[in-house]
Amino acid sequence: MFQHGLDTDHRQRQRLALCDFGGLTAKTMPYGQSAPLTLMAKLHSVLFSLDDGLCDEVGATAHGLAHETQRILRALEAPAPQWPDDTPWAAALREIRLELAQHATPSQVRRWTEGMRTYLSGLVWEAACRHDPVLPSLNDYVTMWMRAIGMAPSTTMIDIVGGFQVSDHDLERPEVRALTEMTWTLVSWDNDFYSRNKEILRAEDHLNLVDVLVHERGHEAAYALEEANMMRDRVMVLFLRLREQVLPTANDVLRRYLDGLAQFVRGHLDWAQVCARYADGIPSGTGWWKPSPYDDSLEPLPIPTIAWWWDQLNR
Repeated sequence: MFQHGLDTDHRQRQRLALCDFGGLTAKTMPYGQSAPLTLMAKLHSVLFSLDDGLCDEVGATAHGLAHETQRILRALEAPAPQWPDDTPWAAALREIRLELAQHATPSQVRRWTEGMRTYLSGLVWEAACRHDPVLPSLNDYVTMWMRAIGMAPSTTMIDIVGGFQVSDHDLERPEVRALTEMTWTLVSWDNDFYSRNKEILRAEDHLNLVDVLVHERGHEAAYALEEANMMRDRVMVLFLRLREQVLPTANDVLRRYLDGLAQFVRGHLDWAQVCARYADGIPSGTGWWKPSPYDDSLEPLPIPTIAWWWDQLNR
């Protein structure tokens, strides 16, 4: 992060230095090999810097982000030679892309690049939402945020970091795709819970699940937070049930991938609970984990964009 000058503002550099990217990487991917784990920590540092320095806290526009994200994508598609006018983020991601080829097969590199495409397109949509006069609908928000959170490239790193390769056939199975999207969504909603205070205080930002529910349902914030928790737990219950359904017939490689999805959800929470970045937004000490879900129903949430997940469950 420092070598590439990803942030020129001293206070922002200090904030990012407290994020413990290595801790996030280790907690979400404890099975990983050293060299690709280090690469994953580098990717985390770039994505967090990109999120703060180009998106959330500088009033980014969809127009400006469209220019930057397309330049980044071209750098990932054709990483050599370096462009003379690369931004720090493009240069850092170009370097990561070149290093990735040392640890990943061509198909794994392709999947990662497509994951970055999903993520970067989400950033443009997110910037457009921030400039709209009203908050997006719940359906649009859930769709946008699962893309803009950066989980699409992160989950493609599971088998790269673990030193194995999931087949395209297994990854394209509808139930595996659903589990992957659930992982993106769970992490994005968990991020909303513990980062909401930071975003409001530092950027006057109300683009999060709780405030979208306040806007759409007309609820008070406390009630919307409770509803968001119920939604989160219902997705978590579905994830666990569907994973149990897939595991008995899964080969060893697919099992490792599904374990990686589950570990990312839990490791992300373990990291967030102690991360200085969110110190004012989450509970501390004991009692954070609940003994049972707020809602353990297996009925689909009334959100069209994700309703198909429940169709994968054998009733």
